[in-house]
Amino acid sequence: MSRLVLVIDDEASIRQSLTGALKDEGYRVSVAASGREGIEAIRSERPDVVLLDIWMPEMDGIETLKQVKTEWRDQ
Repeated sequence: MSRLVLVIDDEASIRQSLTGALKDEGYRVSVAASGREGIEAIRSERPDVVLLDIWMPEMDGIETLKQVKTEWRDQ
């Protein structure tokens, strides 16, 4: 089974570019347009890897990462 990569980025063109490149390499890809969407995607999909943009409106990448580390501390 191929690994699942979650791409969290507020720019659609970045999400599309990364999705295309990762799929070409055989990965399954899920995308989220914000930190909050990304947290929900992690809860429901349990990706193997997360690619996270740092500069996003509302909930930036650092805040998103802090929440991920708090919620999944033991994993």
